[in-house]
Amino acid sequence: MSDSPGNHPSISAATPATDADRAWTFEAVHSVSRTFTLTIELLEEPVDAWVCTGYLLCRIADTIEDDPSISPRERARLLELYDDVLDPDHPATVETFLTEVEPHRPEDPNADWQVVGDTERVFRVFASLDPDVQAAMRSVVREMATGMADFLRDHADEGGLRLRTVDELEEYCWYVAGTVGKLLSNLFRVYGAEETDPEDARQFALLLQLVNIAKDVRDDYETENNVYLPGELLEAEGIDHEAVADPSATDSVARVVARITDRATNYADGARRYLRTLPEDEIGILAGMGMPYLLAIATIRELNERAHEAVTTIDAVKMSREEVELLYAEMASDVTHEKIDRLAETVRERPYTASED
Repeated sequence: MSDSPGNHPSISAATPATDADRAWTFEAVHSVSRTFTLTIELLEEPVDAWVCTGYLLCRIADTIEDDPSISPRERARLLELYDDVLDPDHPATVETFLTEVEPHRPEDPNADWQVVGDTERVFRVFASLDPDVQAAMRSVVREMATGMADFLRDHADEGGLRLRTVDELEEYCWYVAGTVGKLLSNLFRVYGAEETDPEDARQFALLLQLVNIAKDVRDDYETENNVYLPGELLEAEGIDHEAVADPSATDSVARVVARITDRATNYADGARRYLRTLPEDEIGILAGMGMPYLLAIATIRELNERAHEAVTTIDAVKMSREEVELLYAEMASDVTHEKIDRLAETVRERPYTASED
């Protein structure tokens, strides 16, 4: 199917985007991801607005993929329909997608589902962007949606995702996080930034997503019925995926969490090489990408000390709000590669505090 830029029939017929629609995209991103909001707030015009819209397009797919109340095969079908809507040569419309999604919408939708309900509004803003910006988003969001659909079908008989190997885990990480990184790189390149090494960009994405998987083991199991810890690593401990909920297996599961954390750490050098390709003085790109890098490095520190909590408690392994705010303040002022190196060295060892130079 073509990914050429241009107006999709269902988009061109829609009401043109307004300034209120564009302002809403910033509010919507903040409602679904305060962490990603930090990145957007560090970017400048027009890239911040592009990233908001691209992220919401991704978030619509992610919300469908994550909802355990919908059968895996039905989620896969909806994601493939979403891909069709993004295809400028396909007759599927936003209205068709929303009609198919409607029976699955919660009666009391959370922020993520509210964004899904506003898919038409997201597409209005998307259609208002230049064709080269649309193209930079479209191909990546489609790759995400179809990749997620493939995983759901492959694991449909298990109810939730039960990843089998480390390679499968990293492939999954690509579809849910690497594609977002690719979208950002595409948009930076449209603005005029230099091409980045694809392998270093992949390692940047793997660092961030493996950290998320390691810290959210219990949360993912309880809220999504997903276990991303690879079966081959669990089997080496003499347990299976369901051991995540077994108190007697906490030590064994924590050792697997530690192995995933170590794997994330191994990607930190590649992630840093990716950052070094970003300019220091252009529209906040280095600051926007440096912030999630520092958060990941600091979270690895927490995981190294508290792997058991990731297994036993929802939303337990995280940095303090104070540390996040202090790092954000650093990224909001005179960001250099040297500064990022210094901050990373600090947060590897201890929480960043107001007393740091």
